[in-house]
Amino acid sequence: MVVVNTTNHGGSSAHLVDTLAAGGPSSRLRAALAAGTRPDPQFMDALVARCAVEPDFFVRDMLTWALCRLPPELTVPRLVRELGSDTAQARSQSLHTLSKIGDRLAWPGVSGLLHNDHDEVARSAWRAAVVLVPPGEEAALAADLATELGRGDQHLQLSLSRALVGLGDAVLPVLDDARASPDPRIRAHADATKQLCHDPDSGFSLALEMATRVAVAGPDT
Repeated sequence: MVVVNTTNHGGSSAHLVDTLAAGGPSSRLRAALAAGTRPDPQFMDALVARCAVEPDFFVRDMLTWALCRLPPELTVPRLVRELGSDTAQARSQSLHTLSKIGDRLAWPGVSGLLHNDHDEVARSAWRAAVVLVPPGEEAALAADLATELGRGDQHLQLSLSRALVGLGDAVLPVLDDARASPDPRIRAHADATKQLCHDPDSGFSLALEMATRVAVAGPDT
């Protein structure tokens, strides 16, 4: 359980901070909305702390919006520190919020989580990395992300493919190299990702299934 210090909050401010941890999601949603409607740096720590434990997707999204309304010179360093949390959701939600803020000062912290053992943290890092990668480093990021090809289930693989596609033409040589991998899962994932590059509206599931059949059977089958 995360305990938020409300000592320095008075009146309605203290009530808002307390409501962020209230029982009902609708109450928490209204509190996060209020914090974003009247952005005040005194709410920053409470918002970040709630992100780490909030179970409701819509409330988490509103918490991110509220944090984005605060000055980035305050929120970015705080969120980067949160990337070192022992709680996976804290890391994942901080990555998501940093991607929305779009400040490249967060890049070193984000890039350090691209290969995190927790799938949701890695997924969030991939998405954030595509947004925050410094200009000119897209090819290096593509090569780094490509080492994750074949990881996880179909949903996780689609997340990685979308991140790779977001890097544009820089990803094509990397995918061509991956298609020569001895691992059939990597080959199939690379093939499905390349198809997504050429046709973003194509069905990834079907493309991955077909590519997997070919990869497992071998090119001469």
